[in-house]
Amino acid sequence: MRNLPYIIKFFMLASVSLLLILLSLMVGRYGISFAEMVSFFKSLFADSVSIKPQVSTVILNVRLPRVWAAFLVGGTLSITGAAYQGMFRNPMVSPSILGVSAGAGFGAALAILLGLNSFMLQVSSFIFGTGAVAAVYAVSLAAGKKYDRNLTLILSGLVVATVFSALISILKYIADPDDTLPSIVYWLMGGLSGIEMADLRFIVVIAAAGLILLTMSGWKLDMMSFGDDEAKTMGINVDRFRFWVIAAATLLTASAVSISGIIGWVGLLVPHTARMLVGSKNSVLLPASFFTGGVFLLIVDDFSRTVAPMEIPLGITTSLIGAPFFIFVLMRSSKD
Repeated sequence: MRNLPYIIKFFMLASVSLLLILLSLMVGRYGISFAEMVSFFKSLFADSVSIKPQVSTVILNVRLPRVWAAFLVGGTLSITGAAYQGMFRNPMVSPSILGVSAGAGFGAALAILLGLNSFMLQVSSFIFGTGAVAAVYAVSLAAGKKYDRNLTLILSGLVVATVFSALISILKYIADPDDTLPSIVYWLMGGLSGIEMADLRFIVVIAAAGLILLTMSGWKLDMMSFGDDEAKTMGINVDRFRFWVIAAATLLTASAVSISGIIGWVGLLVPHTARMLVGSKNSVLLPASFFTGGVFLLIVDDFSRTVAPMEIPLGITTSLIGAPFFIFVLMRSSKD
């Protein structure tokens, strides 16, 4: 596939994405046949076509919000991972490297402990997620330029993430073990159950803006992969560009985590898969990572909600699928 023209590759990715979205609308506890799906779409344009009320309710109120959420969350985490891997020149970097997931987790756990509603939970998660990265960036600036900036960012991210993880442990320790604690634990494992279309308005705007801005800056990420000095010779203000990449990636990740909880492996694994499909040119890799990540999380979510009588949290499924698949990707890459 790598030798195909880019336009054909993206047409194939978009086609696979659309097909999986349609299939995901049919999969679940209440099975919907292909004929019922056709009748549903006809009913949207013709009042004379009648369908079962439960079919319309399941598709519009239950599955459509969840399917879109899975695609958007997978896409945003994947494009963030690809951008960070290019900027840090490290293929093992993931969106959580600067502490955004730990900060968002603390914000959500605090909201659950305080008994806030779902909207305020998302707001709290988003604020603390972005705040954690702001703290990381401030610490890296305070460290000065004596050390490599990427290294100080990564180390600061580890420290801040550790602090927020400890704070989450404190909240879990003081939470009511019969009510609040299970809710905190379940949210931290990641999932999309109970998602509504109203919950997606913010992430749609952030995902669209991030996809466009990061893709347009792909050539700068290509220059950054050769090192800061080489990027400066090409006229790139390295510090300013690094700040904007971190800001965009933080908004993307925080918006995704605020509605889905902490879902690992997606931002680490998917960029490697997309790189195998389209190569390492970031202006192509970034949008390819978005579509590939959306497809990946759609498949994982469909599996999580159908394979067992009880829904499996997404964080568990991505770990079980992602770890062996990542080993396969590493083995495949070593042979190239």
